[in-house]
Amino acid sequence: MRTRSLTKLASLSLVGAMALTACGSTKDDGGGLSGDGGGSTSVVTIAFEGPLSGDNAQLGINEVNGVKLAIDQANKKGDLGFTLKLLEADDMGDPAKAPAAAATAIQDKTVMGVIGPSFSGASQAVAPKYGEAGITMVNPSASNGTLQDQGFPTWHRIMPNDFAEGPAAADWLATKAKKVVVISDKSAYGDGVARSVEAQLKAKGVKVVFQSAAADTTKDYGPVAQAVKATGAPAMFYAGYDAQGAQLAKALKAVGYKGLRMSGNGVKSSVFTDGAKAAGEGWYLSCGCQDVLTAESSKQFVADYKAMFNTDPSTYSPEAFDAANILIEAIKAAKAAGGITREAVNDAVDATDYAGITGQISFGENGDLPEGVGVVNLFQVQKGQIVGLGDIKMAK
Repeated sequence: MRTRSLTKLASLSLVGAMALTACGSTKDDGGGLSGDGGGSTSVVTIAFEGPLSGDNAQLGINEVNGVKLAIDQANKKGDLGFTLKLLEADDMGDPAKAPAAAATAIQDKTVMGVIGPSFSGASQAVAPKYGEAGITMVNPSASNGTLQDQGFPTWHRIMPNDFAEGPAAADWLATKAKKVVVISDKSAYGDGVARSVEAQLKAKGVKVVFQSAAADTTKDYGPVAQAVKATGAPAMFYAGYDAQGAQLAKALKAVGYKGLRMSGNGVKSSVFTDGAKAAGEGWYLSCGCQDVLTAESSKQFVADYKAMFNTDPSTYSPEAFDAANILIEAIKAAKAAGGITREAVNDAVDATDYAGITGQISFGENGDLPEGVGVVNLFQVQKGQIVGLGDIKMAK
């Protein structure tokens, strides 16, 4: 049962500390680390699960770099009493590969939490497994709006889900067009955001033409683009990911579609801009993520990130940085309360009230941000760059 009670955290941690003293571990499944009553431990591992290879690798790289920066900064402070280590679990963003990636984290007895998985389908595939292992999940980017309602006991998400982003995008689109084509890539993320956009557009009196273009089977986006053009709709919304979005953008340009083109957070990356090239110009993108290069709160983060990786942070880098720091603070709280165990760390994450660079972060009973917390921003591709236009509610 999820709780945000610090009293429960203290009592659970005390029990964990007693067990540590007796046998060096709180659980046979590796749920604790050996040490004294203060949780003295040589190494504590934070896992990152996401796409680090394949078509979707850029998002995973954005995120794992944010995690690396947080871990590096925490280790350099020298006040932890232990050393933080990173375990990278590459799931390629594929739900079928996610269980094997998760297993590497679960089987490592030093892993006390995981950042990710990056994608919604992968998250749905492994959240039960992390829950069974007692490993807390702090998710920076998987936005499907049903994940929080599936009873995953260690689930936490630090950004708005599709039930916030989808309606916000639809509200903005409804001011631009009275007929919109909505295309789903049939992934867990794509279907979720597409249906959310569709429902809100209809509620606003907009006619919706719904189409599907499954990412795993659609090799030629020419017919999809022709179908969009044939509707005569002055706007379209693509619910899918960046590599496929780039193919669709080129196909739409090739058939001469002149309408407004929009997508969600899955397309907001250099994979889209580099792949689409001129065809990506003018696309609008919604994202429940920070406009990292302009936000005042992230200036030091941007400088530190660039110094470490020789490139600017990108989509979900700041969210992953905040997620990692939340987990680091939870590990420190568990140690201070009596012992570092997976259970104690998860309880500490439940109790989070953290002032991050992306905003004030806390979790409701279902592991999501409280309702109404978080901003959906609007972006546009201009001269090959993704430019922030600000809060979508205020955008023209």
